[in-house]
Amino acid sequence: MRPRAWCGVLAAVALAATACGGGGTEKADDAGASAGSRAGFPVTVGDCTGAKTTFDSAPRRIVTSNAAGLELLMWLGAGDKVVGTGFPPGSGVLPGQYAESGAKVPVLGKTVIPKEKLLGSGADLYVDSFSSMKNMGKMGDAPTAEEFKAAGIKHVFLKSTACASMSKAPRTDLSGVEADVEELGRITGTSQRAAELVAAMRKKTGEVRDALKDVPADKRPTYFLFDYDAGTKQPMAVCNRQVANAVITQAGGRNVFADCDGDFKPVGWEDVVAKNPDWIQLAVRNRGSEDADRKAFEEAEKFLREFPATAGLDAVKEGRFLRVASERTTIGGVRSADTVREIAHALHPDRVK
Repeated sequence: MRPRAWCGVLAAVALAATACGGGGTEKADDAGASAGSRAGFPVTVGDCTGAKTTFDSAPRRIVTSNAAGLELLMWLGAGDKVVGTGFPPGSGVLPGQYAESGAKVPVLGKTVIPKEKLLGSGADLYVDSFSSMKNMGKMGDAPTAEEFKAAGIKHVFLKSTACASMSKAPRTDLSGVEADVEELGRITGTSQRAAELVAAMRKKTGEVRDALKDVPADKRPTYFLFDYDAGTKQPMAVCNRQVANAVITQAGGRNVFADCDGDFKPVGWEDVVAKNPDWIQLAVRNRGSEDADRKAFEEAEKFLREFPATAGLDAVKEGRFLRVASERTTIGGVRSADTVREIAHALHPDRVK
């Protein structure tokens, strides 16, 4: 795989979604720990390979690899435990109710957090959206399990993203994302809130499912996620283990590369042309402002309209584009259900309002 394309994909994934609240006071931490000790501990969770980590109480100081974990902790009500993040969110990425607290989170790395900063952060939990920081184009070295242990940091993953390539079956619904919400809820002693969030997600996706229940699978529109930030020389396909495949499928679309096992795979433009998708998502990562985002979407559309290989595609000629950020599609989170509904409305406007 070309390094630039791989970095582009992972940067899109990494910038994924959002940040989280600033650190709390010692008194608040103590109160949180006491509450955590009454909330079903000990809790044991596994990583991508099944290795176990046990928590005897809720963590007091959390660092997250990127904005995906940060936003999720905010939704869970554990944002005040976050003491640092990598890949901080741009302006407007966080839900409005979390924007102010999110802006106060210390940035330990504009991209991958340097190993020394992570190990010296004083955190007792690191929430990781990547299977390894070495995946990030050698922008950082991942601490070993021994180094995490020596620093007193427990290391857990958002498995719907970090473990996607290791999944044994295609992902066609948000059950993996919901499991992440529930597991992080157990770890942070916020299981009740996690259950409420998952219930709300299922209500939204259930409404879409019911609205589309009589649309045969082979009659649903085909869909190509154009990862603009992965580079334009060679497109990057979203495969059937990736969260985006689940989002597209639940939204009533057919991912044109759903026959590709894994999470991402470089393909050729001739492969995209052969698929001739009904819809194309212009997937760009957050640029830090609405104006910058709009410009990036326009650049992506302009490329497809002017590039000889894609100019003749039906979706391009008829302007069937969706402007949905990469982060909202390729990284799982509470708002993945909203993305399902947004895409479903575009593809099936008469059925999904």
